[in-house]
Amino acid sequence: MHIKTSEMEQIMLGIGNYSCNLATHVCGLYETEKERDEIISGFLCQGFKDDDKQIYIHSEQTEDHFWEVMHSECPVCKADKENPGKLDVKDAPELYYPDGIFDPWLMDTAINGYYDYTQSEGPQNLRTIAEMYWALQKIEGSEHLFAYESRLNYFVRDKTIISLCLYNTSKISGEMLMNVLRTHPYSINSGVFTVNPFYEEPDIWLAKNAPQYLDK
Repeated sequence: MHIKTSEMEQIMLGIGNYSCNLATHVCGLYETEKERDEIISGFLCQGFKDDDKQIYIHSEQTEDHFWEVMHSECPVCKADKENPGKLDVKDAPELYYPDGIFDPWLMDTAINGYYDYTQSEGPQNLRTIAEMYWALQKIEGSEHLFAYESRLNYFVRDKTIISLCLYNTSKISGEMLMNVLRTHPYSINSGVFTVNPFYEEPDIWLAKNAPQYLDK
């Protein structure tokens, strides 16, 4: 089933039989470790099939557990911990708060730099998937998480990227869940990929909640 998410190239999502388009920002909602692992392995396995550049950021599970699941569930996986190939695996602090502080403006610089790096040898699709569990650990600046998530919708526009942010609904508050939904135009829940009716465009969400992070 195809859900049109942009005017960009159509790709298989790797979740169920869904396809969408590049330049898309999605939240993945789950309650159990099994659900989380199915989303991650399905999404990345499809990326291996399509020869996409990929990055996975872990914070709820260990890297060793991730590789164990990938090698079990993804027969076309050609990477491992010592030989990552087209899949980069990062620990959340390395990407989100390398100096101990989370800053949406610094994230702008980091993600734009990483995207440019992935395109340096020629155009290619980029799949990113991140466990957002780290935001529950009271990292300095994590109160600005959803300003970053909202701004990410600016970032993905017209880029050959699909970005999937994972949230454990059994561990986050109802208020946090609503902010997840308001900052992601599409969602995955119980294996279903759908348009998110609660989504607010970044100009609207940021103006109401974090005007200091509106594009100048």
